Amino acid sequence: MEKKEFQAESKRLLDLMINSIYTNQEIFLREIISNASDAIDKLAYVSLTDQNVGMDRSDFAITLKADEKYGILTISDNGIGMTKQEMEENLGTIAKSGSLAFKKELDSDADIDIIGQFGVGFYSAFMVADAVSVVSRKYGTQEAWIWQSSGADGYTIAPCEKETPGTDIVLKLKADTEDETYSKYLKAYELRALVKKYSDYIRYPIKMDVEHQKPVDVPEGEEPQEQKFETVLETETFNSMIPLWQRNKKDITEEEYHNFYKDKFFDFEDPRAVIHFGVEGNVTYKALLFIPGRTPYNYYTKEYRKGLQLYSSGVLIMENCEDLLPEHFRFVKGIVDSQDLSLNISREMLQHDRQLKVIAANLEKKIKAELVKLLTGDREKYDAFFDSFGRQLKYGVVQNYGMHKELLQELLMFWSEKENKAVTLAEYVDAMPEEQKYIYYASGESRTRLSQLPQCETVREKGYDILFFTDDVDEFVVQTLMQFKEKEFRNIAMEDLGLQSEEEKKLAEETEKASKDILGFVKEALDGKVSEVRLSSSLRSHPVCLVPDAGMSFEMEKYMKRMDPEFKYASGHILELNADHAVFAALKGAIDSDREKAARYAKLLYAQAMLIAELPLEDPTEYTDLVCSLMQ
Repeated sequence: MEKKEFQAESKRLLDLMINSIYTNQEIFLREIISNASDAIDKLAYVSLTDQNVGMDRSDFAITLKADEKYGILTISDNGIGMTKQEMEENLGTIAKSGSLAFKKELDSDADIDIIGQFGVGFYSAFMVADAVSVVSRKYGTQEAWIWQSSGADGYTIAPCEKETPGTDIVLKLKADTEDETYSKYLKAYELRALVKKYSDYIRYPIKMDVEHQKPVDVPEGEEPQEQKFETVLETETFNSMIPLWQRNKKDITEEEYHNFYKDKFFDFEDPRAVIHFGVEGNVTYKALLFIPGRTPYNYYTKEYRKGLQLYSSGVLIMENCEDLLPEHFRFVKGIVDSQDLSLNISREMLQHDRQLKVIAANLEKKIKAELVKLLTGDREKYDAFFDSFGRQLKYGVVQNYGMHKELLQELLMFWSEKENKAVTLAEYVDAMPEEQKYIYYASGESRTRLSQLPQCETVREKGYDILFFTDDVDEFVVQTLMQFKEKEFRNIAMEDLGLQSEEEKKLAEETEKASKDILGFVKEALDGKVSEVRLSSSLRSHPVCLVPDAGMSFEMEKYMKRMDPEFKYASGHILELNADHAVFAALKGAIDSDREKAARYAKLLYAQAMLIAELPLEDPTEYTDLVCSLMQ
């Protein structure tokens, strides 16, 4: 045997291959199995024109064999094999890809799919092995060769014996250390798990003889005694081979989709919807997506990871490819399988290229279309979906300065007071009376409290509907949208409702002018607690309400204070009084007869307005003392 040095600055480059390119040592099995699959693909292609191959597709297989006594793992295939020259080219030159070269030699119309691209996957074996041997016999020859290496010190090639064409990769695993356990890769259960995780959809069976304990049969006529067991070897196939997403969806039942989803993504509920499609063109891929039936328990935590499983020709490349899903659809689970993506040299990460962006844009459109289909075709199912993930859609509207608002706004739903159910913005606008100018809404913690707001009465009198916003994000959504179908949003608790006629406005101005002294007295009695006191145009049966001075609603203010307890809103509040209420007349009378009592009335009205607005009183004890003093 002649010892040879690796080409391409061998020692330094091989050290890089072993220690830097791959982040997870367990992928060595994925890489070797992928190479074995490539070798079988090549022989399968040859068999199309060479009748002497003597094998049909059912004969092809990849075999695993573990020798725990000597710490040896063997991965064998009955593919095309290698000559001595090919061994030197493919194994002696790091980053030389025989698969890639083979693919380039084929016509563009050739029906063959090669997984390998870079020719470095083989060297991942040195992450777990002290020594690697490759025994191979090329199809159509009688010669076999063995390639051996212990790493960067080089390799040897020598003739050997091998009965059939194909390749055996023999790994002498490293000894276990305190930090790493290498012997686990000799356990059938560990190998089975790795095959299921990374190589479950390799098109050829991945087999292994596995020991099982079986009861020994009692000979006929003998008395059954203590049950005895014997160890038998049974050949198991670890992979399922045909991915569900590669099958024609006409041939797949709903039960198969649901079972696949629950098994693959560890959910016990059926998915809300299934999206299965394929695309051929500049970027060819297949996608199988699922909209979950419930919110994952950790969905709104840091532990939740969005993203789709990314496969390249049935081989798992990434467990969670975040770049394939926009944030507003982060709840979607599923799989994308493409052989056209530009992967990096380790295949564990994607290069951010045009193909990836094209796929992501198409997926977004498909998900949006499926949700619209649910909304228009199965409202009960969409309502259930929105209960689980509607808040995520709202976050999507707000994020990135509203760049996705056009995409998402028709999917949003809010509670309608009139309909007593959640409605879309389109449904609200379509149901508006012709003379209604605005989309009216109120924000608060519960629908019950919102329905009791004093300002609701005025809107109800007109027969207009009110949307109740109870999520923290709702007001941010409104500020982002600004309007829908040319109808502006109006917060009934802080903005002019636009419901007064010109005659009513004129009368209100006259009443305001006549009440100037009363309003001034109340403001002075409150000693800076409000920025303005004025008469209200939106109160009917209630005597008082509080509105924000400008810009920020009370709900927004409370949200900001929850985020930052030191937050203070500098613009202040406006106290509005109902000039038609008996309490206003009592206040006016007290100002004329007992200004001290009138000042207490003013403070009481302000405290009541604070409570209606669900704002905390500065001094609850002072408020109760005030009520008691007036009762006395």
